[in-house]
Amino acid sequence: MQGMKLLPGGVFGMGSERFYPEERPCRRAAVDSFWIDETPVTNRQFAAFVEATGYRTCAEVAPNPADYPGMDLSLAKPGSLVFVETSGPVDLRDFRRWWEFRLGAQWRRPSGDGSSLAELADHPVVHVSYADALAYAAWAGKSLPTETEWEYAARGGLAGAEFAWGDEFEPQGEVLANYWRGEFPWARQQPHRWNRTSPVRSFPPNGYGLYDMIGNVWEWTCDEYALPSARRASAPCCGADASPKRLASLVVKGGSHLCAASYCQRYRPAARSPQAADTSASHLGFRCIVREHAAASSAQS
Repeated sequence: MQGMKLLPGGVFGMGSERFYPEERPCRRAAVDSFWIDETPVTNRQFAAFVEATGYRTCAEVAPNPADYPGMDLSLAKPGSLVFVETSGPVDLRDFRRWWEFRLGAQWRRPSGDGSSLAELADHPVVHVSYADALAYAAWAGKSLPTETEWEYAARGGLAGAEFAWGDEFEPQGEVLANYWRGEFPWARQQPHRWNRTSPVRSFPPNGYGLYDMIGNVWEWTCDEYALPSARRASAPCCGADASPKRLASLVVKGGSHLCAASYCQRYRPAARSPQAADTSASHLGFRCIVREHAAASSAQS
């Protein structure tokens, strides 16, 4: 399938014992073979979907105040969460310091009114909710991955490695993904020219030939968020679960360009975070899969 890689089924060690509580315990998991997009869905690809269907994303529709008791009625307009770099150090326990619900922000205008997709066609689409990702996947004849499938793909065949490329974070000083370098959320020290998302394929692929499985944007999975054991979860990354709990929280994987050694070390295959299904944000995207049995059935029909 064009733009996808076929991964053979297998058994692998899922999770990590070294980082956050919700990743434990490291356990044996199995997947059947499946095809997976080489990259996150891009703005170019999402635009083709919208042009073909007339679809409107959740960020383009005003929220119903009845669904959000106590909400500021001035915010009952189309919009989405946008990261705003602070002018100096802030309390990292309060994600509201760097997240803003910005009216007019949506996939076509990732920073809000006045912004555009100029020069962003090959960047991952952002400001997509879980429903938006599902709608695109259905149109494309694909599905969203489970958390297990996503992590298996992200590991690229490396058994037990903490990162998608091995056990060393920046081998010989090489930056292998788009994450935050410097003090979060105010002092960014990037070795490249992108301050937010980067074009897909800007960094080397993993062992399965997949790009941006780590960093750039968080990616939706189809699994509801739950702890793999009775352990208590750590705080959500970057305010990722900032929406009221009107709908279930899904697992998102991979970290984003906001993950930082100084704050959120979720630029790893085992990392996971909850994301309210009705939330969209400027660091949240997705990629799709086709399970091998579904592909075989489609070929026979």
